[in-house]
Amino acid sequence: MVYPSSQTKQIEVVSYNSVWPEMFEEEETYIRQVLGDNDIDVHHIGSTSVPGLAAKPIIDIIVVVKDPKDSITALESIGYTYKGEQHIPFRFYFNKTGAVKFHLHVYEDGNPEIELNLTFTNHLRNNPDVCAEYAALKALLLTKKESFQKDPSRFSGYTLGKNDFIRGVLQKAGFSRTRLMHCLHDYEWETAKAFRQRYFFDKIPVADPYTWTFNHPDHVHFVFSRGVDIVGYAHIQKWPNARAALRIIVIDEAARGLEFGEEFLGLCEKWLVMQGIKTLHIESSPEAHDFYAKHGYTDMPFNDPDGHEGFPQDIPLGKAL
Repeated sequence: MVYPSSQTKQIEVVSYNSVWPEMFEEEETYIRQVLGDNDIDVHHIGSTSVPGLAAKPIIDIIVVVKDPKDSITALESIGYTYKGEQHIPFRFYFNKTGAVKFHLHVYEDGNPEIELNLTFTNHLRNNPDVCAEYAALKALLLTKKESFQKDPSRFSGYTLGKNDFIRGVLQKAGFSRTRLMHCLHDYEWETAKAFRQRYFFDKIPVADPYTWTFNHPDHVHFVFSRGVDIVGYAHIQKWPNARAALRIIVIDEAARGLEFGEEFLGLCEKWLVMQGIKTLHIESSPEAHDFYAKHGYTDMPFNDPDGHEGFPQDIPLGKAL
């Protein structure tokens, strides 16, 4: 069954095909051969890996490796096209089209996205009632016109409509890892907006004057989650000359004292390094100065290329990444 979207893209969902696991196993062999010593594990995930579940006829595969960068050339040699992270930090995403479509999600060993995907897939496999509920939800979304419209994140409503269900399954299954995520779905954006207002703009007090950054390519909005609950938010602005500014980073009051701030900052830094950023700049409040100093930030001119002036009490700091 093929449903046309408002963007001319088609969403095709078909009945379960018992050949899908065989297609995965054949492709797994090719993947392991070309990756060699870089290969750690390969997993069939997504709806095509759940017996009896209708799905888009695309074989989704997680590939766990020692070094994702070293996988690019090897996977391209067997017909895959590298697409970058595609909205998921630290993911190396590939696809291959032909008689069979394959999507590869390549992660460094230990990445929490591996456990998240396996937890969700295994829960569907082991709980037929939950699997049936998921199938009914997908069928319902395919009947709704708004499911094919796209928001600024470039995700279809069909994809966005499944998010609450997926979060619920992960919670029931006990998923508890911490993750860095781009703001994509309504839950993430609404939580980010609430954190911005509560911890920053209510103190002035003004309504958030920078909501325009939510759809600007130079501005990155991250949330940090523990399990399915968001406990932190960060706003980063990319600057010219391989520089970036950490405009906001905050951990929710209820989650403080658990070293989430240190982990969140470290993940932001790691992601920026992958984007080619060389220095990260902060205008720190006096109260936060010791935290940043502990993590390698020193006195460094802020030099905002947009000419915005910070608060007089703020301290300009920076770090070479």
